[in-house]
Amino acid sequence: QVQVVESGGGSVQPGGSLRLSCGATGGNFSVYALAWYRQGPQNQRELIASFSSGDRKNYGDSVKGRFTISRGNAKGTVDLQMNDLKPEDTGVYLCRAIVSTSPGIFWGQGTQVTVSS
Repeated sequence: QVQVVESGGGSVQPGGSLRLSCGATGGNFSVYALAWYRQGPQNQRELIASFSSGDRKNYGDSVKGRFTISRGNAKGTVDLQMNDLKPEDTGVYLCRAIVSTSPGIFWGQGTQVTVSS
């Protein structure tokens, strides 16, 4: 059974940095893409960054130039380096995996990021 495992997050002051990691585990399948979303107070989800086949990267407008997504050390994982964090970056960060196993899309439980002085 596919599981999306997230790590990282926490609390930091404005201007600080955090690193999130995400991976899909639990069987023999291919990982086509991994992406981070931020969930707001009304449960809306905003794309933060994505990493897909062919090392294609995509970023949300609010994080361009500050966040970097990259391939992780383990197969099927990605890291999200978040620099120059701002209070508006606060939220629950969820990882989404697109894999070859039905139903194809799986979500992690989320990790809290809080940016506050």
